[in-house]
This record gives sequence, C-alpha cells and structure tokens, in this order.
Amino acid sequence: MRLTQQELANAIHVPYRTINELVNNRRKMNISMALRLAKYFGVSAAFWMNLQLRWDLYHVEQSENKDLKMIQPYASPLAVVR
Repeated sequence: MRLTQQELANAIHVPYRTINELVNNRRKMNISMALRLAKYFGVSAAFWMNLQLRWDLYHVEQSENKDLKMIQPYASPLAVVR
C-alpha cells in the first residue's frame, strides 16, 4: 500500500508506537483501533475485530490441541435414536 507506520499513525491520530506494536504483534486490536482503521480504510470495525478474534482463536487452539483432542462431545440423555 506504500503506507508507512508513521503515515498511518498520523492519519488515524494515534502514536507511532501504537501502530508499531500492533504490526509487530505486541498489542491486540481493540475497539478504538478497529473503529479508526475502519474509518480510514473504508471497511467495517467488525472486520478488524474479527481478524483479532481469528488470530487469538488459532493460537489458543494450537496451544491447547492435546487437551481439546481428549474432550468427548456431549451426548444428551434426551437424544432418542429412532
């Protein structure tokens, strides 16, 4: 996009450090940042929040993979097979 972190920071009125930490995965997306990026790039704030959610979900799934594999799905006692 030929956009520097400093240019983006200036455009959305946040400190350069905020953008740098976000880009380098040292800061999570928050609602305020999502709203600013949505306004600037012309996409929804939900888009930016969903990116963060998907990133978090992926990494937690990876770190908890062993435990998750051991969990058996719930079988409702009310389920009747006909």
